[in-house]
Amino acid sequence: MAKLVATLASTHHPFYLKATTAASEDQIPQAAEWKRKIEAYRETLTRAEPDILVMIGSDHFHQIFLDNYPQFLIGKAPAYDATFYNEEREFGLPRYRLSGDEDLPRFLHQSLLDQNFDFAFSNELKIDHSIVCPIITLRPQNDLPIVPIYTNIFAPPLPAPRRFFDLGRAIRRAIEAYPSDKKIAAIGTGHLSLELGGPRQFMETGPDPAFDRQAIEWLRTGDADAILGSVTHASLDRSGNATHGFLNFILMLGVAGPEEADYADHLDLFHTMEAYFTWYPEGFAQ
Repeated sequence: MAKLVATLASTHHPFYLKATTAASEDQIPQAAEWKRKIEAYRETLTRAEPDILVMIGSDHFHQIFLDNYPQFLIGKAPAYDATFYNEEREFGLPRYRLSGDEDLPRFLHQSLLDQNFDFAFSNELKIDHSIVCPIITLRPQNDLPIVPIYTNIFAPPLPAPRRFFDLGRAIRRAIEAYPSDKKIAAIGTGHLSLELGGPRQFMETGPDPAFDRQAIEWLRTGDADAILGSVTHASLDRSGNATHGFLNFILMLGVAGPEEADYADHLDLFHTMEAYFTWYPEGFAQ
């Protein structure tokens, strides 16, 4: 059977590449520290030596729109074009051609259906920065096939936080049941407190620093009970109009165990809190 060798969860800040490759006089004050933290986080994936990356993100209304927005979707293509024009223009993100894996998503799709998760699927999915950003930060050589999974964190009504957690558990069961000797890493990205286009968008901190500190501690300690007992759609909205991206962190904690993180780090970038977590399965030789 396949082996889950690592679970990783982080924010996906689209300006990381631009911020850390600009001329030194044009870089933000945190650029060098940010780069060091990303390189340390990257090593947690490298150490696991995965063969395939199952990548969880959310389309930012680039390909999926309000006329037909699935709650959960899996890509089943042999390859994926990545990066939309506005992401090139605004964030300086490069275009990518990402290799896919057709057998694993077929298996995962059937397994998730059997576990009562009615996934949509796409054979022509184009990838945006929720998955491009972790490629840049975690696997810049882009040498591994991916299986993309998209969740709905933007278009109400959204699945409940418990549903995201339960999906994480189901994804792990599906990966570990896959009849293969492949080593698989699960990588997901989302947000902590975040405001987009609202009055709290450009503050000295994220819009809700208290939530950010609590969320980091919940994830570091693997306290799923506290998260599920505290987090609601309404509470996320109070923390910032895009804070529902935290639902993807809840999903990744479901994949992870939930367990205490083997690696946890964060960085305050004046208008948002960036955070990085890695969980290894029991018995992994670090």
